[in-house]
Amino acid sequence: MNRLLSGAAAFLVLASAAGPVSAAPDEEKLGKAEGYPLCPLISLAPPDEKCLVGMLSHFDTLVPARRVAKGSAVSEFKRPAQPLKIAYSYQNRQGDTDAFLDANRNTGLLVLKGDTLVVERYQYDRKAEHRMQSYSMAKTVVAMLVGIAIAEKRIGSIDDRADQYLPQLKGHPYGETKLRDLLTMSSGVRFREDYDGKDDVSVLARKTLFGLGVGGVDSVLSFTERANPPGTKFYYASGETQVLGLVLRAATGITLAEYLSEKIWRPMGAEAEASWLVDGGGYELGYMGLNATLRDWGRLGLLLANQGSLNGKQIIPAEWVKAATSVHAPHLAVGTATKFNGYGYQTWLIDNDGRFALFGVRGQAVFVDPKTKIVVVMTAVHSTPRPQRGEQFAYFFGAVKSLSDQP
Repeated sequence: MNRLLSGAAAFLVLASAAGPVSAAPDEEKLGKAEGYPLCPLISLAPPDEKCLVGMLSHFDTLVPARRVAKGSAVSEFKRPAQPLKIAYSYQNRQGDTDAFLDANRNTGLLVLKGDTLVVERYQYDRKAEHRMQSYSMAKTVVAMLVGIAIAEKRIGSIDDRADQYLPQLKGHPYGETKLRDLLTMSSGVRFREDYDGKDDVSVLARKTLFGLGVGGVDSVLSFTERANPPGTKFYYASGETQVLGLVLRAATGITLAEYLSEKIWRPMGAEAEASWLVDGGGYELGYMGLNATLRDWGRLGLLLANQGSLNGKQIIPAEWVKAATSVHAPHLAVGTATKFNGYGYQTWLIDNDGRFALFGVRGQAVFVDPKTKIVVVMTAVHSTPRPQRGEQFAYFFGAVKSLSDQP
């Protein structure tokens, strides 16, 4: 196990994409006068807001983490021949990139049109080298690794039960659940995820993020009640992804960080090492905890936009990417799974036109439009775990329209 310290590696911020510098929202409340301090992570209580910027860009110095190694070859971005403008509409007002940043607590904002870097902006003194915490964006990464493991026949099928790989879960409802139902957040196992400090995700966090347990399978053993038959109802539950991560570890025989490095991070040409938080037993937190630079989140989004392919090389099976970003049952449809969204394999479906997203609490997002190959990455420090995302969606759809209209 490695405790990763924030690196001093320097990456040039692209001047053509960086844009002007202006005051970000709530700078003083977020700790500007104190240099955006890095505060100890000592309890499940909501952190002081002044600690959010430092915490979410240095999480792997607060919690033990395992290195996700990069390769020697970097997939470079192109620069637009001339600046490309993005316009969007939200709540009867018109905006552009500057307006979006003026109104939102984004630590970073990146927009790709194919492999062309259109926008790269940072706020709150964050820089291109900072590894930004994913929260639940890591869930989609776990799903992509499951697809690779199936293609390599390390996992037999999504119709296998979890206890085929985790005998410690025999007789447990999670163990008796098919991987298919875990992938679609449809296990039916009762799990409350409300971020109130008293819910089941808080129990999971204590046993993993805070290291108050032996780690591994022990982290999910207390969730023993099934509320619905598997495969019948969508309910977002981080316990599902935690089990999938443990299945991956057992099936591959290596850590999630190693598997990610070998199968995705190196082949996609990441420019920086990532890191993945681990529990007290050295198991990665499948449901969260991946830390990566804004540009590498963009590379991952672009890889998914291209059906898992880069420069003619298939990194993630194309059929798996397609399946992961599709609806597989009526209860998972857009507008049924949730009021606005649908759900694939650990991936949010944001409309019926093939667009999808990776989401994490406090405003983390990677939006992907496979048709136009437009990817928007947002890292943020919103005050509540589940902020309204209306303006994020508006900016993304505005980017798709604006950039599709420009050569």
